[in-house]
Amino acid sequence: MNENICAISTALGVGAISIVRCSGPDVIEIVNSIFKGKDLTKVDTHTINYGHIFSDGENIDEVLVSVMKAPNTFTREDVVEINCHGGIATTNKVLELLIINGCRLAEPGEFSKKAFLNGRIDLIEAEGINDLISSESEESRKYAISRVDGNLSRLIINERDILVSLQAELEVNFDFPEEADNPEVTSEKLRESLTSILADLKELIDSSSNGSILKNGIDVAIVGKPNVGKSSILNHLLDQKKAIVTDIAGTTRDIVEGTITIAGIKINLIDTAGIRQTEDLVEKIGVDKSKEILSTADLAIYVINSNEQIDEEELSFIRSIDNVQKIIFFNKDDLEINADKSLVDEFIVVSGNTVSENGLKDLKNKIIELFNINEIKGKNYNFLSNARQIALVHMAYESIQNAIASVDGEYPLEMIAVDIKKAYDDLGEIIGATYKDELLDELFSKFCLGK
Repeated sequence: MNENICAISTALGVGAISIVRCSGPDVIEIVNSIFKGKDLTKVDTHTINYGHIFSDGENIDEVLVSVMKAPNTFTREDVVEINCHGGIATTNKVLELLIINGCRLAEPGEFSKKAFLNGRIDLIEAEGINDLISSESEESRKYAISRVDGNLSRLIINERDILVSLQAELEVNFDFPEEADNPEVTSEKLRESLTSILADLKELIDSSSNGSILKNGIDVAIVGKPNVGKSSILNHLLDQKKAIVTDIAGTTRDIVEGTITIAGIKINLIDTAGIRQTEDLVEKIGVDKSKEILSTADLAIYVINSNEQIDEEELSFIRSIDNVQKIIFFNKDDLEINADKSLVDEFIVVSGNTVSENGLKDLKNKIIELFNINEIKGKNYNFLSNARQIALVHMAYESIQNAIASVDGEYPLEMIAVDIKKAYDDLGEIIGATYKDELLDELFSKFCLGK
């Protein structure tokens, strides 16, 4: 924690400006040793100072240096940011001089790790920062900034405050039963409080899929028999000719992907090889890949050519798709309709085509409806964002269930307090009130260098 670290915080390459960031107890002195301009050790905090970076009398670059003194900084240490001209050679030279003069090259996410360890942010806020950097849609940005602002953290902290109050009441009763002014703890009061907490945790668990949609988007596999228009649908949704389209069945033999945004949510489109029995080895590999993609998708759009009849093999495959949401899309509805839609009326059915301007409008609207996108966007974004958080809430939920069972079974207060303490600790791990070093190393290693 007392080391001076530095890293390039902007994308390395040709550009107008590059920023080299430093944090630590001696960074102001270190930067001052290679800076010609004002004496940085004497300037006011949160000021920008003009000057030059020098090395052995050689002018390296004309720069602006931001000086921010502890504790009112991101890391709660002294922080200096050197704004130099963009370019690989110049930026690397400034970084090299900092390392020569006493800084260590920061590890990925080490600035954020310092901010967490110094109490500037909690783990939810740290994960939100990383997600904000990598957000690719408007809704994922809003979701990330909500966590950076601490909205989900406050919800978790509120639940922990209730739990610690309950635990204190229990402990004072079984530690000092003779005290006449102890708060009264009845089974009814305990059950009411624990049931309320259980409902809050269940809402968090049930809404966790919303967090995944906002953060990662929706993975959509476009599947169906060969030559039913899957690649044309992909191209028209993307508004570009990404997949090869011909009248020859089996043209698509590999996975073709693209991303669009619908109602502010990222939609990851995956065009797959036509699914059919084939002796062609390469095409067979493509069919196997299609089935593999289908098993991990959030939504399957099964495409049927409206001009052709639905055969038993196709119907059997449609019914075998039972692990994901699915839409049956009758393509080419501008042609003569020969497909019997009543065979699949048990599923969500949409019709359209790729030859008219709004031929896929109903398909987009059905995706919005199926995943309740408009409802998700209207909520407060207090959703769990990853497997770590979801697992810990599940553990806390089970502990509260155990506590309620103990209340109903009239077990000793000490046993109920153990389960409440366990739930309190599990929720604490979400925000980082308790943590293991291995967790921090893994979590912050996913951050970009310089953040």
